[in-house]
Amino acid sequence: MEDEDKRIFTGCNIENATYGLTLCAERVALFKAISEGAKRIRRIAVVADTDALTPPCGACRQVLWEFCGDAQLILSNLTGAQETTTLSQIFPRPFDASFL
Repeated sequence: MEDEDKRIFTGCNIENATYGLTLCAERVALFKAISEGAKRIRRIAVVADTDALTPPCGACRQVLWEFCGDAQLILSNLTGAQETTTLSQIFPRPFDASFL
């Protein structure tokens, strides 16, 4: 994850036996960025050890939208496959504070 000052924030999946209390790498990186003073996230990279490119899960999409808006999203895997898109392309009609 890269903020407007070009600082990089990393995250990893933090899993446990309950699954529901697991944290995905995207949210870990975002919360780390926020805790270190990042104001605007420009770019999010999701890299997975999978054959198919792996987009953020629904929970991550929601949290990323609320804190990052329509940021650039780069999906990649360990074989070098890559796709660049935006959050709005993978998360159409998001729910956010404008509906409250």
